Amino acid sequence: MPIYAAPLKDMQFVLHDVLKVSEQEIPGFEDLDRDFTAAVLEESGKLASEVLLPLNMVGDTEGCTLENGVVRTPKGFDEAFRLMREGGWTAMDCDPDYGGQGLPYVMHTAAQEPFVSANMAFNMYQGLTHGAYSAIHIHGSEEQKQTYLPKLTTCEWTGTMNLTEPHCGTDLGLMRTKAEPQDDGTYKVTGQKIFISAGDHDLAENIIHLVLAKIPGGPEGIKGVSLFIVPKFLVNEDGSLGDRNGVTCGKLEEKMGIHGNATCVMNYDGATGYLIGEAHKGMRAMFTMMNEARLGVGLQGYAQAEIAFQNAVAYANDRLQGRDVTGAKNPEGPADPLIVHPDIRRNLMDQKSFVEGARAFTYWGASLIDRAHKNKDADAEGLISLMTPVIKGFLTDKGFEYAAAAQQVYGGHGYIEEWGMSQYARDARITQIYEGANGVQALDLVGRKLAADNGKHVMAFFEMVKAFVKDNSRDEAFDAAYLEPLKAASKQLQEAGMYFMAEGMKNPHNALAGSYDFMHMMGHVCLGLMWGRMAVAAKVALDAGTEDPDFYQAKLATARYYMARQLPACAMHLARIKSGAEPVMALEAASF
Repeated sequence: MPIYAAPLKDMQFVLHDVLKVSEQEIPGFEDLDRDFTAAVLEESGKLASEVLLPLNMVGDTEGCTLENGVVRTPKGFDEAFRLMREGGWTAMDCDPDYGGQGLPYVMHTAAQEPFVSANMAFNMYQGLTHGAYSAIHIHGSEEQKQTYLPKLTTCEWTGTMNLTEPHCGTDLGLMRTKAEPQDDGTYKVTGQKIFISAGDHDLAENIIHLVLAKIPGGPEGIKGVSLFIVPKFLVNEDGSLGDRNGVTCGKLEEKMGIHGNATCVMNYDGATGYLIGEAHKGMRAMFTMMNEARLGVGLQGYAQAEIAFQNAVAYANDRLQGRDVTGAKNPEGPADPLIVHPDIRRNLMDQKSFVEGARAFTYWGASLIDRAHKNKDADAEGLISLMTPVIKGFLTDKGFEYAAAAQQVYGGHGYIEEWGMSQYARDARITQIYEGANGVQALDLVGRKLAADNGKHVMAFFEMVKAFVKDNSRDEAFDAAYLEPLKAASKQLQEAGMYFMAEGMKNPHNALAGSYDFMHMMGHVCLGLMWGRMAVAAKVALDAGTEDPDFYQAKLATARYYMARQLPACAMHLARIKSGAEPVMALEAASF
């Protein structure tokens, strides 16, 4: 049976030593003192390890079933979902006007991490609901908010997002689902959507589908897309449930992973729908869901790597194999534990330095969302918009890579299902694909986000790195270990951006062929910045005197590892970018 314990000390370190959340001038952050966040995260971790973790392999082996039009979730999911609702975990950052607790989004993000590590498939039922809540909260009418938000807040009703169709995924302008206007102001929605996570299930009384569709006679392509609320059961004026709507689950997809989540083909047959916002402006509302979902998917990437890492460390300490080449470390036993061997250490340090850096990056991103929304801060909005494709793309690519790396520590046992390690790799794999495949994230970053507001936000990021290096210079040894590698990587990232500006104008393929490398390059610089901040925080704690010096010394060692062993990848990515499009496009399509 796999193990998991929420990394509470590390989560607290990021929130308080690094981000200093209670000191930030953002409404609600003043309440996030150490005692409060510790209490919340301890309870989150307890629910994750005691309730959700034992159901993870159950969900993986049982999966969901479709019987006589009813989708049933794995054994134990219904009781766990009840505990999730009753504990208020679905309502943490929701509006108090609709039954929420009104906490900052960064607190919601931190509390969600243990749930995702312990049982990613299960947590998707409430995670998608949160996205639907946000879209209606921002773009819905007052009547729609009053009708749907209280039940979505508590997850008595759950939500979905319906974009993809059999013939179109990323290119949503090709969609065929139609919404015919009716005399009473409603619409009749007809079409088929595929890959709909949590599209149907038995965990909630009602499911509120947010569906993209085209109103006949509207503009062509993406400019003609509108967003509709299409409930599974219609809602009466008094809030009670009425007739079943014209929406059904036609099929459950058989997937590589996340078996515990129902991934559905949804058929809409003249279903009653309600327009959200303006006609033909559906993508604006849908992006509210998608941007939030992309940060959540980035979290999924590193959260799966986290639980895989925890198990790999335990196995490496327990499994006896071979002797340390410098002399036996376990002379009383027949062999030394795996963890003494340098290549196992390399593997585990790769995992550790990624996971802890990714956590800081994600929490920082969540705090930017709070600053943007609560302070109406346009600069924070622009910066998180720039970072979103990096959080989603880089963290999920690396999350899958390191979940597989953790599996490698087990040798042959990692390939045997009873050890549970393959599930983390299989579950992590989808994070690179859904909510916009990572190649699309890279194109979004280079093709749209870099040039947004005339490059204002990426230049602000470069200035942020430069100022951090300048303001935190301490001594020659500290600077050489923690600041100079970050400074060099940031300059390489800027050089890549300048290449795009110079060569992309001549041939756009030169920029797009390097977009994936740029996304990874920027991801490394972002994690480098996070590790720089963590190194400074650890040094401050050690200099001030601490009851736990080993924790902070470990932070410094891990930061040094990331700077020495991971940031040099930026030079490789820069070389690839500067090779241009010719090596990529040289082969004719027919020659593949």
